[in-house]
Amino acid sequence: MIVQPSSPEAAAQRFASLFPEIYLRFHRRDEKRSELSGASRAVLTHLAMTGPLTVGEAAGHLQRAQSVVSEIVTQLAGKGLLERWRDPRDRRRTLVWLTPSGLRFLERDRDVLSVELLAAAFAEMTASEQEALARGVDALLRSNPELPDRAIPTHRRPRPDPPPQPSDQPQENQQ
Repeated sequence: MIVQPSSPEAAAQRFASLFPEIYLRFHRRDEKRSELSGASRAVLTHLAMTGPLTVGEAAGHLQRAQSVVSEIVTQLAGKGLLERWRDPRDRRRTLVWLTPSGLRFLERDRDVLSVELLAAAFAEMTASEQEALARGVDALLRSNPELPDRAIPTHRRPRPDPPPQPSDQPQENQQ
């Protein structure tokens, strides 16, 4: 049985009182060893927003020494999150870009709630309860037209095709 709150204020108070429990129960929990530093996340996020860059260009944008960004790029490439390509317009330059794994990492990293924990909870709900919850949250997010719409993360844009490589392999140790 669904109990209707007596007023919008009562409904807001009920939702506000439930939200901390929802967060605590379903927030994403990462292993310490799997975390990246803020600087590494900044490099990944910046590349997702700008597209492929040279290490020098990324360093300039991030206001970091080129040697620092080069080390971060090398570490991220070693983890399979970035790759290096020859610039097809200027073969002297090497561009850095996100791999599919890097894009997936950013997608997961932006998630506040654990999809796995939510899926387990949704498995215990009926289809109509799942739909009612989704409709209710959508309605809440649409309810105030003066607030900005949900932002679409820039790293969700399509991945550009890599420039052709003579060996068809990413360049590993060039800047």
